[in-house]
Amino acid sequence: MPQAKDVLEKIDEERLDQFQRRTLDFAAKFSKVDSKGAEKVMDELVKQFELGSDEAAQIVNCMPESIEEIRVFLAGGRKIVETSRLESLLAFLNKYRKSE
Repeated sequence: MPQAKDVLEKIDEERLDQFQRRTLDFAAKFSKVDSKGAEKVMDELVKQFELGSDEAAQIVNCMPESIEEIRVFLAGGRKIVETSRLESLLAFLNKYRKSE
């Protein structure tokens, strides 16, 4: 989502169609990290935390704020993740979270 927002912002606003304007508005309201930060977070989630790219993308889009929220994104793999690992993942996300 942050990367889509970045791409749409580079287009002259007069050239955006209705769908693109709505997408830009949604991305602006709900992006929780900037596009450069999103790339860094994605890379680290895949490398350091050994997540799949799909899981990492969903986590970056939503930037969960609790361990329980992170568990929702990792439940699809049906793997048990240690609480200490989830705590370190949450601390990592907190470093990149956009202040509101």
